[in-house]
Amino acid sequence: FAADVSHELKNPLTSLRSAVETLPLARNEESRERLLEVIQHDVRRLDRLITDISDASRLDAELVREDAELVDMKKLVSEIATMSSDAGHHHKPVKVEFKVDQGRAGERGFLVQGHDLRLGQVVTNLIENARSFVPDKGGRIVLTLSRSPRRVILTVDDNGPGIRVENIERIFERFYTDRPASEAFGQNSGLGLSISRQIVEAHGGTLTAENVAGTKPGEVRGARFVVNLPAEK
Repeated sequence: FAADVSHELKNPLTSLRSAVETLPLARNEESRERLLEVIQHDVRRLDRLITDISDASRLDAELVREDAELVDMKKLVSEIATMSSDAGHHHKPVKVEFKVDQGRAGERGFLVQGHDLRLGQVVTNLIENARSFVPDKGGRIVLTLSRSPRRVILTVDDNGPGIRVENIERIFERFYTDRPASEAFGQNSGLGLSISRQIVEAHGGTLTAENVAGTKPGEVRGARFVVNLPAEK
């Protein structure tokens, strides 16, 4: 992990140092402004990396130390879905739907033992990951909560391009990024999905990815992430 961190920090630092060294030599205002944009971009990239690295490194200790409580996944996911739909102008506008398969839950509900802030972080990460891949117009994310006798299952579907088959497991590796061409470099640290899987596994669950199959052979209609958690008995 330390080797990976060193590698990831070195790239923006190298770019930042080059821009800072070149700035005094800039011959006109346009060149200076372009170099200042590079510097600001690299500083934001470093800040994002350091925040996410700190989050990942202290996660295990936090989950062990904190006392787990009953979390109502229906309430938690509903609130996050509503906030995500009302995201400000700095987010790509996307229709976020929340569906509940109430029939399979019966009177058992959707309670799990865990940490609501961390489980909320997983849901937010999955929504924002999907948001970056759906089309600018007509983007759609659907969250579906269902229940089996012993598990609470949350699926997050999007209408983006799907996941390349060879990357379905790689996307959960630390610092791995395969971002859409429209997204500016440095917007993603490559830790969101890794942290999300770490949180889910710490709760005794699993986080997997797959593609949503279309009606035609080999057709992909988007990506699907599945959070599977032990239900409160």
